[in-house]
Amino acid sequence: MNWDDTTDADAAERLVDSVADREDQAVEAALRPKDLGEFIGQEKVREQLDLVLRAARARGATADHVLLSGAPGLGKTTLSMIIAAEMDAPIRITSGPAIQHAGDLAAILSSLQEGEVLFLDEIHRMSRPAEEMLYMAMEDFRVDVIVGKGPGATAIPLELPPFTLVGATTRAGLLPPPLRDRFGFTAHMEFYEPAELERVIHRSASLLEVEIEPEGAAEIAGRSRGTPRIANRLLRRVRDYAQVKADGLITRDIAEAALAVYEVDARGLDRLDRGVLEALLKLFGGGPVGLSTLAVAVGEERETVEEVAEPFLVREGLLARTPRGRVATPAAWAHLGLTPPGSQTTGNGQQDLFGA
Repeated sequence: MNWDDTTDADAAERLVDSVADREDQAVEAALRPKDLGEFIGQEKVREQLDLVLRAARARGATADHVLLSGAPGLGKTTLSMIIAAEMDAPIRITSGPAIQHAGDLAAILSSLQEGEVLFLDEIHRMSRPAEEMLYMAMEDFRVDVIVGKGPGATAIPLELPPFTLVGATTRAGLLPPPLRDRFGFTAHMEFYEPAELERVIHRSASLLEVEIEPEGAAEIAGRSRGTPRIANRLLRRVRDYAQVKADGLITRDIAEAALAVYEVDARGLDRLDRGVLEALLKLFGGGPVGLSTLAVAVGEERETVEEVAEPFLVREGLLARTPRGRVATPAAWAHLGLTPPGSQTTGNGQQDLFGA
């Protein structure tokens, strides 16, 4: 194969991936709840947010700025769209990494309409100059645009129409207090219980026109890591398996077989999670081992291991962070069916996982 052939093949692969991504995004958009009544879970957040929005509508005012924090996939973007729908306002969507200069933010703010909702995802990753400009915009609906440089620079005040900022973050602790304090309502999104995820799955299955038994929904929910986005993604993959390998009906057996094909085990661990655990147990005897060393052992970037695999493994009690490095717990050894080095068998036939 010559260089042109390789280039054409790579371009074709990128095009296919891009089309697949757009199709996935379209399906996800179709599954999003359109109002607070359809939104499943997060009962306290929904109740509090409903009061905020209803009071704003009664006053004929824009809603207070809202800060939503929590892990990815719990519904922060969906809630921002619901806020706009409930306030009968347009929504503008951007993200912290996309705003690297104060001028970027000024351009967005100056083009907002009165009452518009500005959704700022990953707000903790915004640049400091833009962040400082946002303080005044949130509090006084005004920004100062600097024209010129040096001693001749002039600050021109620019009045903004009243708007509602909805900030979303997975790391609320990184937000400076002056920014956090300017939000009128803050909410933390919790992981979902299996019963709530079953309701999410049944609703999504109905929208996708997929037949699913309660036991099949329960099997998918139990492997969804407490996250609706993951539940919907697994449902679509199980649907594909059921359509190709069975009669389209999702039962417990079909769900188990499908998720085995996609390497999602009974506790929701995927290929990366199991790779991290296996490296920690088999190569390093359960630790402690440094994060960088562990990442090299599984052939992934340090950030991928730390931000994608580690939070779930820690939450499941399979891995612990210590000052000396990452350490596997007894539950990790048991989950993979391995025996810890130096473990002993007690007189009643049970293993002492920590040895003498």
